[in-house]
Amino acid sequence: MKRTSKVVISLLIVAAVVFSVVILDGGLYGNNSGELITYTADAYVQEANYLLDGYHNASGVSVAPPKGGGSYTDAREISQNAPANVFISVALNSYDKSYLGERSSGWAIAFASDSLVIAYSSETENNISSKPILNQFSQASATNNSILYNEAFENLTSGNVKVGISNPNSDPAGFRAWISLEIAGYLYHGENKNYFEDRMINNSGNVSASSAADLVSPLETGNIQFLYIYRSAAIAKGLNFIQLPPELNLGNESLAAFYSGFNYTLTTGAVNGSPIFLYISALANNTNTESANGFVTYVVGNNSNLSRFGLVPLKTSLLFTNVPVPSWLEPLISSEKLIEVGSLS
Repeated sequence: MKRTSKVVISLLIVAAVVFSVVILDGGLYGNNSGELITYTADAYVQEANYLLDGYHNASGVSVAPPKGGGSYTDAREISQNAPANVFISVALNSYDKSYLGERSSGWAIAFASDSLVIAYSSETENNISSKPILNQFSQASATNNSILYNEAFENLTSGNVKVGISNPNSDPAGFRAWISLEIAGYLYHGENKNYFEDRMINNSGNVSASSAADLVSPLETGNIQFLYIYRSAAIAKGLNFIQLPPELNLGNESLAAFYSGFNYTLTTGAVNGSPIFLYISALANNTNTESANGFVTYVVGNNSNLSRFGLVPLKTSLLFTNVPVPSWLEPLISSEKLIEVGSLS
């Protein structure tokens, strides 16, 4: 009996030590409660919640509400052992080890596309400096007139109105806004890529925040007059918006080569223009691998209803990977729901 008691006590001590290591040392690569935890770009919290609800209803897996933030901010938090299992981002390079560290699984799947718009509010429509800009963009869009587009961007970057552009180093919508302005200079101002970008900066015309979502309130109160934001986010927040031409909205996959001719330099290096995709990946080193993989599979097979949010679902999702294709993704490739198209960077 004494020997048995000692064995039981020893096992309890070992269990306590293991518990301490897992909880206190942050074996936080997963969620100890068993809930599936998803970090998502804050512009897509609504979409992520919709997908998670669908996955829960289909599988019975317990899911936590998605945590929203700038894609790069999210990635950095995850790399610091935040309890995340799945990462939904709007920037392909945010899945690199340079952002995710050991949490990077080395692959990501694009399952929907979006585009960039310039949002405005009722306060904008009542602003004397904003009205000519709205009219010029409307006329330019109706006629596809380069001269009118040039005039509209001249006024947009004049400093007479404030334009919200999120911090490019925390939110990809920010660098995409600057790239869009660069393209506008190239197309409408004598191939001068830097013209509107420099004009905006020199005239102190832009207002920044960690994410585009943080600039919605200033837009609605009239503290800023315009905001570069994703189309789906503008729709979700009930904002009016200026629809940009395909060359400027980064939403046309067939223009990928054209977009890549423009870039913006982040603190981590230069990033080229590219079509706007929404990506998903199951993170490495997490304790909810089976549920995370299941959610990714569910998203690829159930993305068609995302059109209700203003997104364009991809009929065939795109796999970007720096590692051999995970075996559990092979059935998606065999069924032509997924195709391998390139590397993460």
